[in-house]
Order: sequence, then structure tokens, then C-alpha cells
Amino acid sequence: MTKKIKTIVDLRDELTETRKLKKKISLVPTMGNIHEGHLSLIKNAQKQSDYVVVSIFVNPTQFVAGEDFNEYPRTLDSDIELISKLNVNLVFIPDVIELYPMNNKISTEVSIPELESIYCGKHRPGHFRGVATIVSKLFNIVQPDIAIFGEKDYQQLLIIRSLVKNHFLPIEIISLPTVREASGLAMSSRNNYLTESERKKAPMLYECIKTTVNLIINGAKDYEKLEREAKLFLEEAEFKIEYYNICDSETLGPVQGKILVVLAAVWLGKTRLIDNATAHTYD
Repeated sequence: MTKKIKTIVDLRDELTETRKLKKKISLVPTMGNIHEGHLSLIKNAQKQSDYVVVSIFVNPTQFVAGEDFNEYPRTLDSDIELISKLNVNLVFIPDVIELYPMNNKISTEVSIPELESIYCGKHRPGHFRGVATIVSKLFNIVQPDIAIFGEKDYQQLLIIRSLVKNHFLPIEIISLPTVREASGLAMSSRNNYLTESERKKAPMLYECIKTTVNLIINGAKDYEKLEREAKLFLEEAEFKIEYYNICDSETLGPVQGKILVVLAAVWLGKTRLIDNATAHTYD
């Protein structure tokens, strides 16, 4: 039976008993509105550990001015039902005041400047500082052996890996490939905002990324040209482009190693879509 806990004190009491039994603990952080992408992370966590904690928390500090914090889909009852069907050990559902007890008037923030000010961070200033801060809080509260994240938000994944490395946290970060709808569209809670016609068009983003990756695998080296061609294709399909870049998979800077990543963020109507894919070069 899945335990539902709202306070840090109760959570720590529960996990203290779990650790006494020398069980391996995993954490799957979410903002709720659970879909198949989340469920795949949870199922993997169950394979990797003895005890799974899923957190559900819509984090206010990662929403920047004008974004959809109040409108973000909240489906707690159905989320807990889906999680419980998997026999997850514990779901942590804190209130905002539990994780930001000073109402954010006095708050320690976690920042990774080199990674948080580019790409999504450039267009959403402060977003990744909010992400790093809340993930740091959850890591400190749960103290998991393993934490599992999807690769859809590639920049976020690198920031979390950097957080763990630079704070010397004894946590293994496991990443899993993006879970997609049958059309190829990356699963996301924000897909709920798409109209019927937009949902039919949205998969074109991933098709474009795959085309870029295939050209690179087949020897294309002029990355700027590939970026221009992709942007033109998406613009003609009426996507509004925030960025579409080919960059180094480890630094997100100019390609240096043999693995690169194609990163993209676009708007389709009122919905912001992000996606990515990696490619190996063979120089």
C-alpha cells in the first residue's frame, strides 16, 4: 500500500526506519499530472532500488514572470491513483509552506551559472535556479541512493548532474530516454494545452530533430547550415522558434567531443515544446 506523507518530519521518520533495514532508496521527483513518461521512470526506479519515493510538488520558484504556475495542471487524486497501482512505497506531497517555510522571503538558492543562463535559461531567466534549488531540497530531505530523471529536458539533466558532482552528494543520477506518444511527440504535461490541430502538427519538431541527427550521422559537418535549414523548416510550419542548436553533449557549448546534442525549444500556439536528440560523430 502506498503511503502518502505531507511533512518532512514524517517523511524522515519513515525513511529512518527504511534505512535501518538497509534498503536502497530511489527518488522520482515530479510536478504531478502523471503520464506514461513519469510511470516509466517509476517502474525503472522499482527495478533499481528496494524502496521508491515519488514526490509531487508544483514548484513556484521555477516559473518565471508571466508563466503558467496558476494554470499548470494539478491532478493529485488521479496522480495518486496511478502511482498506487504501481505499488510505490511512498508519495511525498508537501505544501509550498513546507518546502519554503519563510514564504520565499529569505531563501537559500542553488545556482549553476555556466549552465543556467543559456538556451532555456536564457529565455526563462531564473528557471533553472528554481529547479536546482528545489531538487537540492528534495535530495537533502529524502537522501536517496538513486534519483531518476527523463532526458526530455536535457539541459535540466546536466544541471542536476552538476549539482550532485559539485556538492559531493552520494546520489546516483539515472537518466532514461524520452517517452513519446505514437506520433513521436515527447510526452509532457503541457501537451494538454495543444489544440487538436496543433497536436497533429507538434510531432514535426521531433521529425526535424531526427533529420538533423541523421544528416550529422551521415557526415554533415556544417552545423550552422543544418541549424538554419531546420529553423526555416519549422518557421514555414508556423512554429515560433526560441532556439534550435547543435552543441556539445557535456558542456552545451560548441561541439568538442564525439557526442553532440540537438536542442530545440519552440512555441506552437500557446504551448511551449522542448525536445532533443543526441548524435555521435566519427572524426
